[in-house]
Amino acid sequence: MMRRLTLMIAAVLSVAAPATAQERRVAVTFDDLPFQATEADQLCDPAKAMAFTRAFLDMLKPLVSHATGFVNEGQVCEETRQTLLPDILDAWLDAGIGLGNHTFSHLDINTVTAETWLDNVDQGAIYTRQALERQGGDLVWFRHPYLHAGDTAEKKAAAEAGLAHRGYVIAPVTLDNSDWMFAGVYRKAEAAGDTERMRRIGEAYLVYMSQTLDFWEPYSAEVAGGAEPAQILLLHAHSLNRDFYPQIHALFLQRGYRFVTLEEAMADPLYRRPDPYVGPNGMSWLHRWRRAEAPADARWEPEPPEWISKDTAAP
Repeated sequence: MMRRLTLMIAAVLSVAAPATAQERRVAVTFDDLPFQATEADQLCDPAKAMAFTRAFLDMLKPLVSHATGFVNEGQVCEETRQTLLPDILDAWLDAGIGLGNHTFSHLDINTVTAETWLDNVDQGAIYTRQALERQGGDLVWFRHPYLHAGDTAEKKAAAEAGLAHRGYVIAPVTLDNSDWMFAGVYRKAEAAGDTERMRRIGEAYLVYMSQTLDFWEPYSAEVAGGAEPAQILLLHAHSLNRDFYPQIHALFLQRGYRFVTLEEAMADPLYRRPDPYVGPNGMSWLHRWRRAEAPADARWEPEPPEWISKDTAAP
């Protein structure tokens, strides 16, 4: 198994995708800022929190990814939030990374009323808006936790109206690779100091990213009705991407992608389509559009490896 994974990862990194007449574009987004912590106190300890933040941003610096990060302000402990969170957010902005709102506590709209959820959205904007204003910017972008946009038509309509009233633009997702599943298993190995398992998980993550792109690229062209659209990639801020995002970045370059800002990607005509999906699931906007417009042609991306899924589900 280990040798096969090593050979697969080498193949992914050494063989470029066939050339196309179209220049591919991708906007990278990282959810769950400041980051998904390995240790319970990591986001309460200023030294630990800033150390992870600097390590993540140092990793991104040479890659020129034009990324956008989505913040859960409530991740930082209340007793240190007022002093620590501005420093963390300023560091992201100073690194050239845009910021958006991801609610205060990563609240699932499917579990509460639209009013309660919008209150959580407001609570999650305080320090992020201040950080952006310090640099002459505005808080515009919003990303739904779990990609859940409302399990009833009434709740979804109320949430969308509330976000629009507050001046938000919803950041959709086209490329989803379930990195959170790999990251949860990775954090367990990291906490145990199991570097060999960490390496195996990282290699499987990269192979799976390549497999999902094999699915998403032609599927997105079908949904768009022509060429592949500008893609929006959902990732998360965690130690797996701290250690393996450079290889993910290289994979996109090898497949002919140019990294663009979220604003540039959203200029693609595809994103003028409304989100038609109402229901309990979180999914790529490609699925939402395809299920509404041509349900018989809807199909799903590959599943993560079974050993990752089983470990994710384990208590």
